Amino acid sequence: MFEVLQQFHFIRPAWLCLIPVAILVWWMWQRNSDALQGWRSQIDSELLTPMIVGENDAQARWKSWALLVVWLLAITAVAGPTWRLEPNPFAADAQPLLVLLKADESMRGTPPMPSRMERARLKIADLANVRAGQPLGLIAYAGSSHLVLPPTRDTKVVAEMAAEISPDVMPKPGDRLDLAISHAIDLLAEQQQGGAILVITDTAEINENDLLTIEKRPASFPILFLSIVGEESPEADSVAKAASLLSASLQTMTVDDQDIQSIIDYAARGVGVGKAGESSRWQESGYWLTPLIAVIVAFSFRRQERTAQEQTSEGAMR
Repeated sequence: MFEVLQQFHFIRPAWLCLIPVAILVWWMWQRNSDALQGWRSQIDSELLTPMIVGENDAQARWKSWALLVVWLLAITAVAGPTWRLEPNPFAADAQPLLVLLKADESMRGTPPMPSRMERARLKIADLANVRAGQPLGLIAYAGSSHLVLPPTRDTKVVAEMAAEISPDVMPKPGDRLDLAISHAIDLLAEQQQGGAILVITDTAEINENDLLTIEKRPASFPILFLSIVGEESPEADSVAKAASLLSASLQTMTVDDQDIQSIIDYAARGVGVGKAGESSRWQESGYWLTPLIAVIVAFSFRRQERTAQEQTSEGAMR
């Protein structure tokens, strides 16, 4: 409840400026619409009330106040009261995650066993299993960048293709991370479905010219590095430096699934939402006042109808 009060606000607060205007108009209308205003200053209310034919003062006051309440509720509804974010339209459809797998000779390195490349393949298999049915793509890179699979919901195929990637199949050795990231950005931008980029590598080389090339791409997507080497390894510094230059996040490989869960959480946050399943737009809630306005107006008409019937009955009796 406290959180609701903290988040409560109006989407279009300028409309609330009409509240004092509505109250002023209502007050002026009240003064000018009273046909008995002159008589009230001449005759006591105890004597005047029995002489009035038609609706009594209580009925008139009720309708008058009902009109003011309807005006104020209508202004409040138009102002757009809200206290919660709209559901994210993409919450049910996970955004693509594009894996960039380094396949240079350095990925054959050991210890520890298995090799870095084999550990990377196992992590991709775990990721494919956890993201089953959610778009997952694969790019292999070394001295050049190559699309293995565009984002597909058949994540099992991604794991199978990753198992076939090795330095032997790459046409050119090297560490052109900039080409791989540019390739991934262009692919995700072309699909227009949002997404995130995961770089699985043991080392990373990037310079200012590479950064300029990446920054010139037509779009940007969140990037996460999964470092295959341990934090104590001197090679881990290059990955951390690259992540810092790219304003990316860094995750070190773990022996359990903690790193995989961190990747899943990061990919979900990268969609551009505030909380899981919420968008950045506030939900319109003014329409909830519409039924209340309708009830007040309908009840007011009903009272007028009853008054007319009473007048007809009184006239017949007379």
